This record gives sequence, structure tokens and C-alpha cells, in this order.
Amino acid sequence: MAVATVKQLKPLSDRVLVKAVEKEEERKGGIIIPDTAKEKPQEGEVIAVGPGKRDEQGKLTPMDVKVGDRILYGKYSGTEIKLDDEEYLIMHQDDILGIL
Repeated sequence: MAVATVKQLKPLSDRVLVKAVEKEEERKGGIIIPDTAKEKPQEGEVIAVGPGKRDEQGKLTPMDVKVGDRILYGKYSGTEIKLDDEEYLIMHQDDILGIL
């Protein structure tokens, strides 16, 4: 089975491929928080978008986000996938809270 690359992946319907953006680590009082205790980032960059969702009449509703947008998404949104040894999320456009 061939391994897909990021450039080959085309999300379907209203799905979006997102690369999480790590925020800069803040240290207060010299305490270092281990990686296992850190919260998942909730900010990312859109890498690929699907064509959009179809309504009951079959009309295509275009996507609100585009490649390159910085977005905010819910803490437990999306499905984690690994492509080209990097971690990505694939989620429905409805899981996106806003564009930065």
C-alpha cells in the first residue's frame, strides 16, 4: 500500500486538513510543564480544503475557509492523522470556530 503525502490528500465534502500551530511555551516562576501535561493546540493553518457540502437539492455550498487561513477550532475537534512524518487534523468545516 502506498503512503499518501500531504500534497496528494484532497479532503472530501466540507472537510479541512489542518496543521496545528504550537504556541510559544510560557514559563512562569521557572516551572517547566512536561509535554504530557500540556493542552492540545487549538489554533492551526489550513493546508487543504474540500469542495464544499451539498444541500438537499444537490447545490454545492462553497467553503468559508481557504488554504493558508489561520483558524481556531474546538479542543476535541477533528481526527489526528500522520502524513510525511508530521501530525495533522482532518475536520469538518463546522468544527472551525473562527478565522484569525
